[in-house]
Amino acid sequence: GRRLDRLHPTVDARLPDGSRLCAVVDPIAVDGPCLTIRRFSAQAIPLDRFASPPVVALLAELVQRRCHLLVSGATSSGKTTLLNALAGQVDPSSRIITLEDVAELRLPHPHVVRLETREATADGVGEVTLAHLLRTALRMRPDHLVVGEIRGNEAVHLLQAMNTGHDGSLATVHANSALDALERLSSLVLHEVGNWPLAAVHEHVARAIDAVVHLSRRPDGERRVVEVAEVVGGAALGIRLLADEGGVLAAPTRGRR
Repeated sequence: GRRLDRLHPTVDARLPDGSRLCAVVDPIAVDGPCLTIRRFSAQAIPLDRFASPPVVALLAELVQRRCHLLVSGATSSGKTTLLNALAGQVDPSSRIITLEDVAELRLPHPHVVRLETREATADGVGEVTLAHLLRTALRMRPDHLVVGEIRGNEAVHLLQAMNTGHDGSLATVHANSALDALERLSSLVLHEVGNWPLAAVHEHVARAIDAVVHLSRRPDGERRVVEVAEVVGGAALGIRLLADEGGVLAAPTRGRR
């Protein structure tokens, strides 16, 4: 039901097998139509593919403490795949609700409700945004919220949910480091609620996010966790490094249990 023509020269969609499709045509595709399909592994990739055993144990502990985790990294750094692996550490009796623009997550968990946004029709009606899905999900008694990627005004609603008892939420954001991830999240909130003082935004983020897990893609294609940082501070955002590629450096102090 999506259009791809001169008036709508781009399309982003999900194929039946879960692959992600992106197509561009004239006039924005200067050299002609281009079709890109991103395929995902049919088998779940475990946490130990991303980090050493001590760091894996730290990540598992953060999930079991029901910490709010923000996974950051560049495009194709493995954020969605790591999100899948982290969800595998969630208590099997918990209820997980996932929210995505294009449904990519395949969580290895027995109780998952998957929600996906919808674009407006050609008449400009029927749009369902990520912020709308988030408000709906909160009425479904989630034990854990998993947001595929934060990129707009849903950042405000997610932080409010994190600060009002919905423990153990997971989300991803594009960023170059763990600290940059927090700053990007702050800028998304500030863009939506421009009347808030910056200090209040930082305090809101610091109270909501317990830790940031930053990923990097190596030249050979391997994805690795390069930073696990606990969020500290209030009016001025800061981080305390818990682990790097070399191993665990400190024990976590934050937790929701």
